[in-house]
Order: sequence, then C-alpha cells, then structure tokens
Amino acid sequence: MSTGKRGNGEGSLYQRASDGRWLAVYVAPDGKRRTMVAATRQEASKRLTAALKAREDGTLITAKRQTVGAFLDAWLRDSVKPRVRPWTFKGYEVLVRVHIVPAIGKVELGKLAPAQVQDLMNRKAAAGLSPKTIQYMRGVLRTALGQAVRWGLVARNVADLVDGPKVERHEIHPFDPAEARTLLAAVGTDRLQALYSVGLSLGLREGEILGLRWADADLLTGTLQVRHQLQRVDGKLQIVPLKTARSRRTLALPDSIADGLRAHRLLQVKERLAAGETWRGLEPNDASCYIFTTPSGTAIEARTLLRHFGAILDKAGLRRVRFHDLRHSCASLLLAQGVSPRVVMEILGHSEIGTTMNTYSHVVPELGREAARRMDAVLGR
Repeated sequence: MSTGKRGNGEGSLYQRASDGRWLAVYVAPDGKRRTMVAATRQEASKRLTAALKAREDGTLITAKRQTVGAFLDAWLRDSVKPRVRPWTFKGYEVLVRVHIVPAIGKVELGKLAPAQVQDLMNRKAAAGLSPKTIQYMRGVLRTALGQAVRWGLVARNVADLVDGPKVERHEIHPFDPAEARTLLAAVGTDRLQALYSVGLSLGLREGEILGLRWADADLLTGTLQVRHQLQRVDGKLQIVPLKTARSRRTLALPDSIADGLRAHRLLQVKERLAAGETWRGLEPNDASCYIFTTPSGTAIEARTLLRHFGAILDKAGLRRVRFHDLRHSCASLLLAQGVSPRVVMEILGHSEIGTTMNTYSHVVPELGREAARRMDAVLGR
C-alpha cells in the first residue's frame, strides 16, 4: 500500500503486504534507489526525512562495500564534530581510533554482526579495559550505527542486540562535617583558600571552578553564575561550554564565600603589583580575568590543582580523596542538614532529581530518620 505521490526527489513510503512492515524509498546521490525498512509508518517517515536531509547536506554516505572504519570516520567528521563539545568529540574519536577500528574497522558495514560486536567487548575486557570504558565504547558504536540505520545504510543496529558489561557504581567518599572543617582550617592561609571554599560550599566541578571569571561573580548581590568550564583542548587551555543547559546555573553565595572572594580579589591585585612585567594574565579589574590564577596571572592547570590539593590533604592529616569528592561532600552536607533534594539538584546542576538521589543514596536513611523525628514533633508522643 502506498501513502500517495510525493514530489520528485522527496522519496516514497510503502507498506509491504507480506508482513505489514513499512518501506522508505529514496534516490541516493549516486542515482540508485535505496530502501529502508521499519516496523511503523512513523519510524519509516523519520528515517526517510533524516536520509533526505543528509543527502541535501552532502553527508549521506552511500559508497559500495563501505567498511565500518570508513563509515565511522565520516560519521565523526560530519555528524559528531559539528554538534558536540571538543572534549566530548575527543573522547569519541579516541574510542573509535584506538579500540573500535583496529578490531572491526575492515568489516563491511552491512555485514557487521552482533557476534562481532560481542567479541570486540569480550576481547577488550580480557585486555583489562574497565567495564565503564567498554560500556562507553558500545554506546559510541550504538549511536553511530543508529545514524547508519536512519540513513538507510544498514537495516538494523547490531549494537542494540548486544548487552554491555555490568558497571559497578563508583562508591563516593565525601568528607563529614568534621573533615570539612579540618580542610578549611588547613587552607586558611593558602592563596587558594577561596577556591577550596567555593568547591566545598557550592559543589562546583573542577573545570567549572577553574573557568570562573570575575564577570561571573556579583559580590554586591551575592550571586555566582556558572556558565562555562576550563579544559585543555588540542593542547591549549580553553573556555568551553558546559555539558547541558541544566549545568548553566546561578547560585546564591553564602556570606562567608562572598567575603572570601573579596579578600581573594585583593590578594590577586597585590600579586599583580608584585609580578610587574612578569604578569602574563589579564588585569584583575578586567571582567574576563580568571578568578583563580597562578601567581603570574595565568589560568591554573587541572593537574597543578590536583597536586596542590593532595599536598593540602597531607598537611591537614586528612585521607586522600579526589578533588571531585568536594562536590560530593557539598551535596551530602546539604542533604544531611535537611536541604530539599530539589534545591541540591539545582545547586549541583543535575539534569534529573533521580541522579541526585541515586548518587547520594547513602544520605537517605538519615533523611528518613529526621522525617520520622519531625512527624513525632508534629503529632506528639
């Protein structure tokens, strides 16, 4: 059954009488008719629309006997690179180049089988690759093959038919209140005291903290805008967008943090005067100047911060934790004090409240006990 005539070059949709499945037919740039099969008319229409757009954009790949490697190279270049952050693209590119292409890159795209994808994952596991990395690798291949299906290059996504390895949830080790106070006491005279206070009090990610500029801080109203992050891309430190729209957020500054940032700005001005001609950053009164810099005014490297953090922990006699655990500590301390999970979600920039509650499930029992105590107080015993 046909859905009716379309304009020349717009493709056609048909329902196959033998099994009721829908066919989407279009003419590829090489002049040949291509057919895609889908279970529903809606899915066939979506695939046809995607293929026609790719044809119009010049990104539709129809080479005969195309290999998995050739398709993935074109997919990374034409579909991934224009729409994702540089750091995300780098992650995709490394997984494709180092792990996927050497194993199955020479296989014809249309002949790739689920067993070959499963064998790829099994061999990577045997070689010592972590389950999380293997799961990520499968996700990249799954996304790429999903595009191939929409473009009509393959009939099915074989990565969908293979189960990834079980990934154990990473156990977090946040500081308790006493440890948090010990840390703040240890950095009390350090030039980066304000950085650690921001990390512990506001739960910012490492790149978010290092990417803060004075334009992001309004010390009069007591607010801080988290709008970007600092990352090393192609060998250079660069300001890049945050991962999601929810990550972009405006936070209320505790009075102690606002005071700490004022003191930090004064210190930065003094460091600028002391540095003289050796100062290599922007002027501290420039809104684009980084809030946290080296003594010579340049951006702080992540590895430099991590070394500094390790030295601070040793000085304070605290257990070694990751810098990211300051973010976990912030969330755990807020939840333990009865702050609404929804508010904590907004502070951390999570996209879903389920992420917040699943990550900090260790705090939930205490929240339940506090809820019971409050109910007792209301109803009386």
